Amino acid sequence: MVFSSVIFLFYFLPAALLFYYITPTRFKNITLLLFSLFFYWWGQPYYLILLISSILCNWLFGIFIDICTSKKCGAVFLFAGICINLLLLGAFKYTDFLITVVNQIAGREIPMFHIILPVGISFFTFQGMSYIIDIYRGTCKACYNPLDTALYISLFPQLIAGPIVKYNEIFPQLNSRIHSITLFSDGIKRFVTGLSKKVLISNVLAITADDIFESYSAGIDTPTAWLGIICYTLQIYFDFSGYSDMAVGLGKMFGFSFSENFNYPYISKSITEFWRRWHISLSTWFRDYVYIPLGGSRSGIRAVNLFIVFLITGIWHGASYNFIVWGVWYGILLIAEKPLLNTAFYRRIPNFFKWILTMFLVIIGWVIFRSPDLPSAARYIKTMFAINSPAPADVHFSFVYFIDLRLIITVFAACIFCAPFLKNLYKRITSPSDANTCTRRKIIAEIFEIPAIIALFIICIIFIINNVYNPFIYFQF
Repeated sequence: MVFSSVIFLFYFLPAALLFYYITPTRFKNITLLLFSLFFYWWGQPYYLILLISSILCNWLFGIFIDICTSKKCGAVFLFAGICINLLLLGAFKYTDFLITVVNQIAGREIPMFHIILPVGISFFTFQGMSYIIDIYRGTCKACYNPLDTALYISLFPQLIAGPIVKYNEIFPQLNSRIHSITLFSDGIKRFVTGLSKKVLISNVLAITADDIFESYSAGIDTPTAWLGIICYTLQIYFDFSGYSDMAVGLGKMFGFSFSENFNYPYISKSITEFWRRWHISLSTWFRDYVYIPLGGSRSGIRAVNLFIVFLITGIWHGASYNFIVWGVWYGILLIAEKPLLNTAFYRRIPNFFKWILTMFLVIIGWVIFRSPDLPSAARYIKTMFAINSPAPADVHFSFVYFIDLRLIITVFAACIFCAPFLKNLYKRITSPSDANTCTRRKIIAEIFEIPAIIALFIICIIFIINNVYNPFIYFQF
């Protein structure tokens, strides 16, 4: 069940909100938990037992760690809990990939299991590890009520595609959170904003991006290759940030406050800045639970730690050589970039050229990320730079074939909305020096905001009803 579906928007969500708000306060968590489990069951009923098993396992290890009288004892249970979580993730996500690698290296023909990946396993497994690690560190106490642990791990707004919510951030909200009309209305606005990103921009760009990547073997020219990867670069941002906006908005509707997951990453002027703005919840998870425990930025080991973290980041995204190379790509870039950031030479480079270089490197990374395999990624990059590109007679799908007015408008809108132009304009309008003028302008802005949100929602529904193409990229992780 995806957020941008008729079933979710007109059946599941209204029912969840109705029952949640008519339920007495002390039973609200149970109501929300039941709806969250049903949400997961709807998509993959046979894997619900897997999710429940993960919850119970982490709940038990949390209690074992909490009652330990020594750090050594707690460390043993922590290690066991992390191993079980990683074993669970590895068994379902990487078994077939490892069999493929063994077959390639050893020349064997070991049959694969063709395991169907449980939706959101990378996300709820990382949240489970966050739970036991935070208890071991003493930053929060264990939940002796298994229902609270279950709600933290399975809360449906962020269950299957994030953002990854760390336990030390959410545990105060499990039994003490604020419900208000203002927070609820903010949640609606945020949800509709994310829905618009997904339905009106990402889905439109996805059609062109997928068509070009699927048509690659039939022959495309250099401009078409650039069009395909630019569409994908914008698609993945609006897909994932749109989902995150919807998750944050849903959280507000139920009284939860989730951390931001994106902060205009495509305005970055360095790879370091890009990863501070892109998938923030994953970056901070690796920083807090991998990078810092490895030694962080201590002289002499920073490069090694960065490489390890981004190698794992690539592996986390999927069982494929492409994802591994994609992670290594960023690890190498960050290692090479770090010594340059504080030099006088780098500071003299105009920001525009820094941005151009950063986006160029990010786009190359997305080619590796999107391509079905490494040889395809290499051929696609060569086509982008007219290296060994097909002869005109062999080009079956030219640039003009894919361009239409709808795509042009969507790409233009995407370029506008992936930068904070409108956000800064709104701040400028509603924050003049005169207090009275400021109040009047805010009132006027809010009056126009309500019909704008309603109009966006209606347009989204029209698109959803008339368009069956509605993928979520990060569901595969």
